[in-house]
Amino acid sequence: MSPVELPARWRSVLPHLDERLPADRTPQTAGGGTVQVNLPMALVRQSVQLKEHWEIPAEVADAYRAFRPTPLWRARGFERAVGARVPIYVKYEGGNISGSHKLNTALAQAYYYARAGVRELVSGTGAGQWGTALAAACALFGMKCTVFMVGGSLRRKPYRGTLMRTLGATVHASPSPLTQVARQAGGDVNSLSLAIGEAVEYAARTEGAAFCIGSGETYSILHQSVIGLEAADQLAGLDASVDAVVGCVGAGSNFGGIALPFFSAAAAAGEKPPLLVAAESATTPKLTRGTYAYDRTDATGTGPMEAMYTIGSSYPIPDSHSAGLRFHGAAKVLSAMRHRDQIAATAVGQVEALDAGRRFTRGEMVLPAPESGHALAAAARLAGAGAEGNNGLLRAEKGVVVCVSGHGYLDLGAYQQFLDGELSDEAPDPQALRRAVSALEPVEQLAGAGAVHVR
Repeated sequence: MSPVELPARWRSVLPHLDERLPADRTPQTAGGGTVQVNLPMALVRQSVQLKEHWEIPAEVADAYRAFRPTPLWRARGFERAVGARVPIYVKYEGGNISGSHKLNTALAQAYYYARAGVRELVSGTGAGQWGTALAAACALFGMKCTVFMVGGSLRRKPYRGTLMRTLGATVHASPSPLTQVARQAGGDVNSLSLAIGEAVEYAARTEGAAFCIGSGETYSILHQSVIGLEAADQLAGLDASVDAVVGCVGAGSNFGGIALPFFSAAAAAGEKPPLLVAAESATTPKLTRGTYAYDRTDATGTGPMEAMYTIGSSYPIPDSHSAGLRFHGAAKVLSAMRHRDQIAATAVGQVEALDAGRRFTRGEMVLPAPESGHALAAAARLAGAGAEGNNGLLRAEKGVVVCVSGHGYLDLGAYQQFLDGELSDEAPDPQALRRAVSALEPVEQLAGAGAVHVR
């Protein structure tokens, strides 16, 4: 491991994009008005201003120091296990109370919302890392916290709920009996979009509360830039060079956090950036099989319509143990970059992901979350002996750095099923995918033929 200082500033990729991101489209409410979003102006500015460096507030930096800088090391045991031709470096984000990278933005958001006078933060969570991070951040900044967690995931990982409640949060399994959006959905819908929709509805009717989200927003990805900034410094300290950067993608915050600082640094220097590879779940293949279109971000349909790569918010996503990746769309900044060939994408099944996680555990003595297993599987493909060419399978020639976004110590049920041979991968229904996006309006503003696929 190489020592490094905690970054004093977050770094935004927006100044290095050739075009502005397509504007959001705000839907009309039933009464004909527009939806009011209770978002602190600091977060609004971080989402739209073409400012590259943003000072990390002292209170947030102090909270970061409890667990940052996070370690980076060369994963030699994992390299041997997967037959790597080139070095694989791991940036590990699981060593905090939430067990994942989510705490980086949860602390920042809680700080800004508290300064804006909000007393309660409400959100939806899939695998539970974001809900846990938000509960921890609210406890630190003296706020109430309410979390709607995907019910199937909460049943598989009840101790996520226990941890959130220990931190002072109120936890509801989604679908819950508390919201109209859940009643309209009906049945046992295991959807992060529905959990988010419930949180949006609940926050809108609760005085002093605000909805916040942990992954897809531009300001959230900005806060996660501490990952890539530290990683770049740590690699330099090791005199190591990489030509591929990998992270898993639900909506995109840990991938954006590790990858975009490398893109910004290369752009600022007038150099070619490394290959940036987003590893997504094969059950939710928005970047590899989705459409670049305007879609809603939650099941209520009252939030802004965003330009994103999507498989459609109405698509019934097959169940999997990687609940944190089961979001129908990708962040708008990553979607724009995907559309312009600036990032690549690959889809990984849960069996391959958990196998990569098993190999990593045996080689590195760290148990990764199933979501992180997707990134490790992609890194193994890039570094492995079978990778070839740049038009089909992409390969790394110097080295790979991969973000292991969280630990898997609350995901042992998934590993048990994998070890017992009880897991399989359910392929998305092509017709259902087409139906889910058929009514969406394609994004026409940006030029580009779509990013290279990594199979």
